[in-house]
Amino acid sequence: MFIKRMPKFAYHAPTSLSEAIALMEEYGPKKASLYAGGTDLFVAMKKRGYTPDALINLKSIEGLTGIDFDAQKGITIGGLATLGDIARSEIVKQHLPPLWDAVQVMASVQIRNLATIGGNLCSAWPSADTAPPLIALGASVKLHGAKGERTVLVENYFARAGKSVIEPDEILTQVTIPVPQLNSTGTYLKLMRRNAMDLSMVGVATLLVLDSDNTVCKDALIVLGAVAPTPVRALEAEKIIVNKAIDLDVAAQAGQIASDNVNPRTSIRASGEYRKEMVAVQVKRALLTSYARLQKS
Repeated sequence: MFIKRMPKFAYHAPTSLSEAIALMEEYGPKKASLYAGGTDLFVAMKKRGYTPDALINLKSIEGLTGIDFDAQKGITIGGLATLGDIARSEIVKQHLPPLWDAVQVMASVQIRNLATIGGNLCSAWPSADTAPPLIALGASVKLHGAKGERTVLVENYFARAGKSVIEPDEILTQVTIPVPQLNSTGTYLKLMRRNAMDLSMVGVATLLVLDSDNTVCKDALIVLGAVAPTPVRALEAEKIIVNKAIDLDVAAQAGQIASDNVNPRTSIRASGEYRKEMVAVQVKRALLTSYARLQKS
C-alpha cells in the first residue's frame, strides 16, 4: 500500500504555555497546529487533507499530564493525559465509571497510549467517545489563551460537528470532574460494527443518583453521542425516570422517549433509521446497567 510522506513543516517544542500561545499567534490558526498524540493530525497530513506550515508539540510542557483526586476540588485530568493513562487509572475506574467504560472501547491499545483526552475533545467530532461521559459527569475544561484562562462546561463546549468553542490561540490544559454524589454511578455503552477499533454508531452515557435505600432514582443524566452534530442530553427521557425505581419497563420507556427526540443522519457506518432504533435499545441497556451497578455497591 502506498503511503504518502509527511509534507514539510517547521517543528517547535515549547516548554511553557506562554511560549506555545505566542507561537500560535505568530503563525496564525491556519498555518500552525498544536499536537500531543497526533493520531488524527498525522493521518490528515499524510492524506494532504491538512498541511500546516508548523507543528507545535505540547509534550515538553510540564503539568499537562496526570490524574489527581481531591475530595473538595474533584478529579483533575491533564489535557495531555493519554487514553491509556485513563484506562489504567484506579481513580477513574473507582470514581468515574462512564469515562472508564468509554476509554476501554476506544481505538487500539497502541493508539490509546498516544491519543490524549484533550485531543479527543478538540477534534469535536460527534463520535468522540469521551464527550458523553464527561457531560454526564458534569465535567468542565480549562482553556489557556492570549487573553488568559477560562473554564467551560463540556456540555457547552461543542458548537457543531468538528467545531468547539475553543479559540484559535487557546490550549485545552485540564479536565475537571466534580466528585460524584453518594449512591450514584453511571455507564457508557458504545454501539459499533466491530468489537474494537471502530467509531461509534451510537454512544450512550448515563448517570444515576439513587435515594439512601438505593432504590428510587433521585436524579438522572442521559447523554447521546454520534446521533447529532454534537453530543445531546436526552432531557425528556431523564425526566421520566426521576422518582421511580429503574426496572425494565421504566428503562424501555426512557429509551423510546430518547429515540423519539433524535433525528440521526445516515452515514457510511449506519443509516439514520437504524441509529434511531438503537438509541432506544442502548439507553435502556445503559440505565439497567447503571442501576445494577448501584445494587452491587
